[in-house]
Amino acid sequence: MLDSKLLRTQLQDVADRLATRGYQLDVARIEALEAQRKTVQTRTEQLQAERNARSKSIGQAKQRGEDIAPLLADVDRMASELDAGKQELEGIQAELDQLMLTLPNLPHESVPVGKDEDENVEVRRWGTPKSFDFPVQDHVALGEQHGWLDFETAAKLSGARFALMRGPIARLHRALAQFMIDLHTREHGYEEAYTPYLVQAPALQGTGQLPKFEEDLFKITREGEADFYLIPTAEVSLTNIVAGEILDAKQLPLKFVAHTPCFRSEAGASGRDTRGMIRQHQFDKVEMVQIVEPGQSFEALESLTANAEKVLQLLELPYRVLALCTGDMGFGATKTYDLEVWVPSQDKYREISSCSNCGDFQARRMQARYRNPETGKPELVHTLNGSGLAVGRTLVAVLENYQQADGSVRVPEVLKPYMAAIEVIG
Repeated sequence: MLDSKLLRTQLQDVADRLATRGYQLDVARIEALEAQRKTVQTRTEQLQAERNARSKSIGQAKQRGEDIAPLLADVDRMASELDAGKQELEGIQAELDQLMLTLPNLPHESVPVGKDEDENVEVRRWGTPKSFDFPVQDHVALGEQHGWLDFETAAKLSGARFALMRGPIARLHRALAQFMIDLHTREHGYEEAYTPYLVQAPALQGTGQLPKFEEDLFKITREGEADFYLIPTAEVSLTNIVAGEILDAKQLPLKFVAHTPCFRSEAGASGRDTRGMIRQHQFDKVEMVQIVEPGQSFEALESLTANAEKVLQLLELPYRVLALCTGDMGFGATKTYDLEVWVPSQDKYREISSCSNCGDFQARRMQARYRNPETGKPELVHTLNGSGLAVGRTLVAVLENYQQADGSVRVPEVLKPYMAAIEVIG
């Protein structure tokens, strides 16, 4: 959530910066609500002062033996008007608060300005895509030849956009997740967490998925109890660990990592990537989250992105890093790097990780703070998140980049300890 003071003092600047994201802020509506709020608040404050004075005069009139009935009636009238004014103020503030929840984060000044993904800026590349001397197969063909990757049975069980993995491919999928978790905990300093897969609405509001993106979530309605939502990413549960907390500065930075399934309805992705495992309703992801002091968040973004890159480097998978432009960033991000891995069958790079600095945007929604040791006052923390990595998409990249002419797949060297020294599957 943006700082409401910005809308009161720098409204046009906020509108201009949001416009670079393709978001048109209703300046006139905000100005009208703010003017209405000020008018009602001034009237309410005047009424309160007048009522206080009138209440005081009642005691004085009583001492003089005067009839106080008219004064009492006047005070009662003012009390009714005050209640009405307070209710009106609450209604205006509720509308402003609801509007604030729909506003995306402001892009950092270092973010390239652009309309869509075509205007993202390539920062660097690592590795060289392999040249194959045989016809390249995609991951679906490679996985289905032995029945180890089965979309037909998954569809029988659950419908489209699900996969059933068996045998060596299921093991390879598990090995990838274990390798990622071990790397981030042993070498990158993250604390492993096991989190709930079901959360309530406040957690999703805290990280920005609600109210704007409810159609992308799987919801479980419970009669007489709060609704549950299946997590779209462990970012939700990990980041909300600090919701409502005032942390000691000595606790920061906090670095969490978790391997969880993720559930997304893909409501806005109709017709996209319908073949294979690129875009599914259920997929696994290893998620990294950092909670840091405000002055450290952009340095932390570089570190977090490097942590994600290390996974690809150890797997020896060619990739590139993109700085997302203003028009392609996620709702809560102030700056984002995407990692795209080389997918041979598509002859292009595809997203495998998104690493974002959210600044104080999520922290304000969650009221996650730390006590500044210099001032002794609570201040909002900054939050960051990134995939380290999406396990299913990493499996796709391994299957395709390590395929051999006979359709078998070599196991990357770094994964062999997790595969009982199996060198080839298929």
